[in-house]
Amino acid sequence: MLKIYNTLSNKIEEFEPIEQNKVKMYVCGPTVYDNAHLGHARCYITWDTLYRYLKFKGYDVTYCRNVTDVDDKILKKAENEGVEPSVITDRYYKSFINSMNNLNVLKPDIEPRATKTLGEMIAMVKKLEQDGFAYAIDGDVYFRVEKYKKYGELSSQPIKDLLNGARVETNDKKESPLDFALWKKDEAHGYKSPWGTGRPGWHIECSAMSKKHLGNTIDIHAGGADLAFPHHENERAQSECANGCQFAKYWMHNGFVTINKEKMSKSLNNFLTIDDVLKTYDTNAIRLFILTNHYRMPVEFNDVALSGASSGAKRLINSIAGIELGNEYDDEAIKEFEEAMDEDLNTSKALAILFKLADKVRKNENKQISANTLAYLGSILGFDFSLSQREVSDEELEKIVEPLYEEFNIDKSIDKKNIIDEIIKIRKTARDNKDWAKSDEIRDKLLIHKIQLKDTKEGTTWQII
Repeated sequence: MLKIYNTLSNKIEEFEPIEQNKVKMYVCGPTVYDNAHLGHARCYITWDTLYRYLKFKGYDVTYCRNVTDVDDKILKKAENEGVEPSVITDRYYKSFINSMNNLNVLKPDIEPRATKTLGEMIAMVKKLEQDGFAYAIDGDVYFRVEKYKKYGELSSQPIKDLLNGARVETNDKKESPLDFALWKKDEAHGYKSPWGTGRPGWHIECSAMSKKHLGNTIDIHAGGADLAFPHHENERAQSECANGCQFAKYWMHNGFVTINKEKMSKSLNNFLTIDDVLKTYDTNAIRLFILTNHYRMPVEFNDVALSGASSGAKRLINSIAGIELGNEYDDEAIKEFEEAMDEDLNTSKALAILFKLADKVRKNENKQISANTLAYLGSILGFDFSLSQREVSDEELEKIVEPLYEEFNIDKSIDKKNIIDEIIKIRKTARDNKDWAKSDEIRDKLLIHKIQLKDTKEGTTWQII
């Protein structure tokens, strides 16, 4: 039986979907105004793993992850660049999808855009206003927090405490400092509404998109720990008041990625983009780095940890390189894996089972079945086994590269471990000069020496075949 930590109850609960064998899951997606960073990688790899595992358990999963394409940050960036907001959102949406593909994150079943759900947002705000949960002032619409008696439960903050700590703004039009915007007056970049030209508040976007695509009540609502308050707290309040029923049965939150003990974020300017990290470490290294830690715990980024994860990932992936895989599995290993994952997604424990299988493959212990099982369970955790390469000893590598000095006229002072990279630089110069014949010649010569090149958007990689 799968057990997960429910932020709402502050305890681990047995997972029982609302409708037998079906799971409706909503994850807060990106605000597309900049490139995705390692914090986003942590979030979306975590929920990708949950999505994969729920399907492994036999559930019929509908996974919805939204795209926020109307927001203050988007408008500010568009203004700074002198372009329409859609130029910014299209650019960074494409960048986000490219980053997710490079991380081997599965595409969600539904990926709605906020700007395509405006009618549903307006309808929800109107319903809240009609029922006395919202009020309009000068083109803005606010939610009456104190009318929703459960406010603060999700983030374990009683309304009294929130009120005592609330900042009262000068000339604030709101009835209470806790009230939040459902609709904002914006005559420059807004949309027509019953309250005048404006645009939706951030929180109402997710409530409307979730309702439209998954219904009034969902099984799992997930996202980063920083979203628990105020975003998820506000989502829950407005959804339950508008729909008259429970919004989400289980609330799940992943921990932060930190640098020097501080949360990685754009506002602190201490973030590393996914594309930057992928220049040094491949998708499997990043995934192992993230999954080695429990999803609810913070992860401290550093090169030592990622280098270790890179070595570990190669050990897993390369252990089955060249083995023709079949469909016969180690049932005991699968059972142990499932028991680990059923403990609130204990990926660290699950990874230990994968490494045990990799050791068995190397020791020729039930090699074929161990390899089959490793590939099967590894795919549930989202590892990309197409990145495998045959492991070679230092002695074998030296023998392979020794003839390359003379063949490519390489200076003998270049270390044998770096000679292939040096040849790739020569080939890059040829490609930059559009000398495709020379580029192909270098690639073909290396192939004769069992060195295969792979050209990607990030650059050229090589492996021994």
